[in-house]
Amino acid sequence: MDILSLTAVELSCAIREGRVTAPEALAAVLERIAQKEAEYHCYITIEKEKAMQSAIEVQTRIEAGELSGPLAGVPVAVKDNLLTEGTLTTCGSRILENFVPTFSAEAVNLLKKAGAVIIGKTNMDEFAMGSTTETSYYGVTRNPADTTRVPGGSSGGSAAAVAAGECFFALGSDTGGSIRQPAGYCGVVGMKPTYGTVSRYGLVAYGSSLDQIGPLTKDVTDCAAVLSLIASHDEKDSTSMKREDTDFMPALVKDVKGMKIGIPRDYFTEGLDGQVKKAVLSAAKVLEKNGAILEEFDLSLVDYAIPAYYTIAAAEASSNLERFDGIKYGYRAAGDTLGLHEMYKKTRSEGFGEEVKRRIMLGSFVLSSGYYDAYYLKALKVKALIKQAFDQAFSRYDLILGPVSPTTAPVLGESLSDPLKMYLGDIYTISVNLAGLPAISLPCGRDDQGLPIGLQLIGDCFSEKKLLRAAYTYEQAVKNAGKEA
Repeated sequence: MDILSLTAVELSCAIREGRVTAPEALAAVLERIAQKEAEYHCYITIEKEKAMQSAIEVQTRIEAGELSGPLAGVPVAVKDNLLTEGTLTTCGSRILENFVPTFSAEAVNLLKKAGAVIIGKTNMDEFAMGSTTETSYYGVTRNPADTTRVPGGSSGGSAAAVAAGECFFALGSDTGGSIRQPAGYCGVVGMKPTYGTVSRYGLVAYGSSLDQIGPLTKDVTDCAAVLSLIASHDEKDSTSMKREDTDFMPALVKDVKGMKIGIPRDYFTEGLDGQVKKAVLSAAKVLEKNGAILEEFDLSLVDYAIPAYYTIAAAEASSNLERFDGIKYGYRAAGDTLGLHEMYKKTRSEGFGEEVKRRIMLGSFVLSSGYYDAYYLKALKVKALIKQAFDQAFSRYDLILGPVSPTTAPVLGESLSDPLKMYLGDIYTISVNLAGLPAISLPCGRDDQGLPIGLQLIGDCFSEKKLLRAAYTYEQAVKNAGKEA
């Protein structure tokens, strides 16, 4: 049996049926990591011994009938901004190079409770600030589809690990597209749930009103299984929502008959690569062939999403990162004779990278006296208008369809030399976070260089089941077409 070719759900089934064991599955993943990690650099921390001990314990519990869920015994990777008790958590930053948490994030606890085996912590843009996983203090991650290309960001390590077979699924966080965009670049499935669906307790905050944890998986079935596991109400998170039905597996039905799907004209104008446009519209035709009703419409306000997002996200980041001062935990600049303010300044200057400093300064500026009304307050008003625009769209459509990114994965180094170009790469994803909506990214083809192209489906609040049904229908239709061919 080729263990690494299995999906997470298939592997768990094979373990329950006795065709393979959890330690054998982990050993296969660790062997792949040994072969490929030097080339891809998906991880910051790998816990081989701890993971193997966990796999042995989980196998015993599976055999005793204590664990029977769809992810029991499956090796998983966790983005390095999710706290893991006893395991280094760096957020890709020097300032947390020695930080070992004393508790785990709620999403991580739910994984452990279900019997998933945590391999380690994946590489990421520093404090989730970036779109390429090149701003990490621990080095760049490379795209398994083409190692001269970026894997996307900030959850690039998680997406690359799934694509490279260095885990069976992974957790990421999405502030402005940081799950969906790397999923699109690496050719895997990534989902950003409705804001508040997954507890943010134990997620190191970037933009608190925008951040959301979600899965990166091999296929849509795995995505539904992981989301069903990590979606829960958590009293420790004041933004956590109480949802009645968080079992998303029944949504895996190949049926979009009568589903109305809106295609924003604004998403298919100048700036969108021709091959990406063709692949996304071809995917739309597949859904139409299966019974969906397609209609073009004007979403509006797209041009205002990027400035509104970066104003709000930077403002929240400047506040959230204030706690990293060299006093409470993490890196502290050397020098016993430093005064308090000098120690603060030196610690933060040495501990934070350029992109993080840029966003802290921008955030501090827009929150400062005299500029608060002109920038931050105005951005909040635009955010409300964007939500209204989506509300109007969802009064007519079940889902919205579009690209994940304007292009396929850029060459390493291109984006860092032009930060504004990097920011514009998020144009199709950030509105979803501003409006608190769910969205899914899934592969819909490759360009002439073999690079994956991502299709994005956006739903109204709490409509994850519609998204999963449409995504599953598309995925199955493509698979069946491939078999026939």
